[in-house]
Amino acid sequence: MMTNLFSIFDPTTNLFYFPFNWMSTFIGFLFIPYSFWLIPNRHFFFWTFILNKLHNEFKTLLGNNVHSSSSTFIFISMFFFIFFNNFLGLFPYIFTSTSHLTLSLSISLPLWISFMLYGWINNTNHMFIHMIPQGTPSILMPFMVLIETISNIIRPGTLAVRLTANMIAGHLLMTLLSGTGSILPSYLIFILIFIQFFLLILESAVAVIQSYVIAILSTLYSSEVN
Repeated sequence: MMTNLFSIFDPTTNLFYFPFNWMSTFIGFLFIPYSFWLIPNRHFFFWTFILNKLHNEFKTLLGNNVHSSSSTFIFISMFFFIFFNNFLGLFPYIFTSTSHLTLSLSISLPLWISFMLYGWINNTNHMFIHMIPQGTPSILMPFMVLIETISNIIRPGTLAVRLTANMIAGHLLMTLLSGTGSILPSYLIFILIFIQFFLLILESAVAVIQSYVIAILSTLYSSEVN
């Protein structure tokens, strides 16, 4: 029995004290058939099309850096990893791992720390200049440094909370609506199913949009340290 609404996100299923629900993050490998790697088929062309589009867009955001061509694959891999986990959470009885800060912070925090270490070690002057926008009056410079420092520190938290909150919100709304099905009259059940269907479409769009937003913001944060 569900004690509260947020209990649907609890990783309670375990096997020998191992949280078995977290294994859902590896179910995405089942979407890649063996023929995908051997025979150029429609899956291969569609996958290549998406990879090229994301690579060109991320390369433009990273600028003309020498390592921009190879760095884009980090963000492309992150995009597909988050997308698979968001999409799999829409299926019944599959744990939504991206609805937990444990996973989202594990993605955003190491990236942010690596960006900061690289920027302050290799581009120290650029990092100091970036803290004061061009044209800032002298009297406002201390406040701008404080504001830029705080906004820079909370970046990994905002990335993690944005992904987690969006995934929780949609699932909670669908849970609330589905819980009213037992008390509704029969002629309203069809309306409820119709609404749930469109919510499922909306959640599918959110799964793609949120993975794209996380990848784009991470790319922008990386471009600021070069």
